[in-house]
Amino acid sequence: MTRRVVVTGVGAVTPVGNSANTAFEAMLAGTNGIGPITKCDTEGLTSQIAGEIKAFDPALCFDNPRDAKRYDPFIQYTMAAGTEAMEQSGLAQGGFDADRAGAIIGVGLGGILQIDVYKDVLREKGPRRVSPFFVTSLIANMAPGQLSLKYNLRGPNWAPASACASGAHAIGEAMETIRRDRCDVMLAGGAESAMVKLCFAGFCSMRALSTRNDDPEHASRPFDKERDGFVMGEGAGILVLEELEHAKRRGADIICELVGYGATADAHHIAAPPPEGEGAQRCMREAMRMANLDPTEVDYVNAHGTSTPLNDMYETQALKVVFGEHANKLWISSTKSMIGHLLGAAGGVETVVTALTIKRGVVHPTRNRLVPDPECDLDYVADGAREKPIRTAISNSFGFGGTNGTLVLRRFEG
Repeated sequence: MTRRVVVTGVGAVTPVGNSANTAFEAMLAGTNGIGPITKCDTEGLTSQIAGEIKAFDPALCFDNPRDAKRYDPFIQYTMAAGTEAMEQSGLAQGGFDADRAGAIIGVGLGGILQIDVYKDVLREKGPRRVSPFFVTSLIANMAPGQLSLKYNLRGPNWAPASACASGAHAIGEAMETIRRDRCDVMLAGGAESAMVKLCFAGFCSMRALSTRNDDPEHASRPFDKERDGFVMGEGAGILVLEELEHAKRRGADIICELVGYGATADAHHIAAPPPEGEGAQRCMREAMRMANLDPTEVDYVNAHGTSTPLNDMYETQALKVVFGEHANKLWISSTKSMIGHLLGAAGGVETVVTALTIKRGVVHPTRNRLVPDPECDLDYVADGAREKPIRTAISNSFGFGGTNGTLVLRRFEG
């Protein structure tokens, strides 16, 4: 018999709020989290806007506040979101077999801020001035590593790096770890902070970013005809996944159930999706097959929805192919319309949002769909938040290199 996996805690750090519930309420209100870049010099950049984390105190994330300064922001955000998720789940003080608990946190670029800082230290002051904490401050697996140290998680501990699908893949692999009876409890999600000029310059050179610098509030506009690129963001989204009977025995408050996971490759191009989102089609079908789910049972899609011309068009086409006539009945929204694209953290935050959507029975809107696009003609919930019981939802994440991840979540019904 397949072991069932439920979500018992969520945590998030986002450009519209530094906790999961605060961020979700802001998203329901359609709050904009995009503004001028303040964390690095923007001279010469064609894109000068981002979704930055605000009013965040990293010292609150660590048992020893001085430790916070030793770690890159993506690790700080991981600790904040992970702590929130564990406290909400009721597992922060233990109550699980440490050997059967682990953490998988997806990261796209890792501690690039530390690399950017210390390359200058090395050049200007020499090797002896490079901190002994340099390496451990930036490596991707230090995100789950720090969570394992804090909560004594002695099971699997690793960090998938699959670009913008990293968070979704982490959650899916954590789910599989529980289903295979390797663990009973897993912390899973994604984290990222790439607010350095080098990263912005790279994406600008690709012409991937929005250049609507004079109007950041309307820059991230998924599925809008005048979309001109994504807006980079930062943050983290972490979930506590738990085997159902383990959760029931301790009387846990179950947010929803995780029932499906798909992972595919486009094998098409390093950055552009294939026509009609063929790889995304296979990914969604694989996830629904695992969930033993008919497409007509899906109520809501948290889309990848990046605000780039090709992604939004091909994701729409993929949804039409996979869901057929039912695609016109789906409620679809893009979290990125408010917080930007969080790269490796995107799948984590968006899965947190999808879980809360099911729990609360309310769908957040897609901001900034101001000019209808005949190529993107589904229901993107562009008119404000909507309420209705959401029984089944999917969350899509697609990344450079043609890597895709889809998760299926369902309302827990015993």
